[in-house]
Amino acid sequence: MPHLLVSPLSSLADALDSHGPSHLISLLSPEHMIDTPPGFPADRHLRLGVNDIVDPAAGTAPPARRHVDELLEFSRGWDGRQPLLIHCWAGISRSMASAFTILCDRLEPGRELEIARAMRRRAPHAQPNRLLVSHADEALGRRGAMVAALTAMGPPLLVEEGVTTLLPLMDL
Repeated sequence: MPHLLVSPLSSLADALDSHGPSHLISLLSPEHMIDTPPGFPADRHLRLGVNDIVDPAAGTAPPARRHVDELLEFSRGWDGRQPLLIHCWAGISRSMASAFTILCDRLEPGRELEIARAMRRRAPHAQPNRLLVSHADEALGRRGAMVAALTAMGPPLLVEEGVTTLLPLMDL
């Protein structure tokens, strides 16, 4: 069954070894961006240098529409036969927003709330970055449905770091 994996940076090596993903997405601050892990194909590793901020005026390298466009283009090249692994520093915000975006892109419009609730069940710690999701909502023409679904998710379980979480495309 096609699925996404979301992990914190600290669990990246284990997730690569345990799950054998075909594609990898890294969302880290530009100054903390990692190289492609040894042995992983560089052409299947998307590296997005973005800070985890929700107000574009609050700092440098905020998530932008171009990041979402790159994310969508890259994820559409994934055939789903092996997992797609997404990570950020803590596995809570940028990576969860990216997973939510990919799930919304892969599943038909109108399922945003269902996807958000499924994410909450599987990842009580998920707190998808609202700015990244806002750009995705616009890119996918969802007219606010993705942002509204985040609100409907309810508050996350507060943790310093998430755990590796499997998000299937079929069984929400």
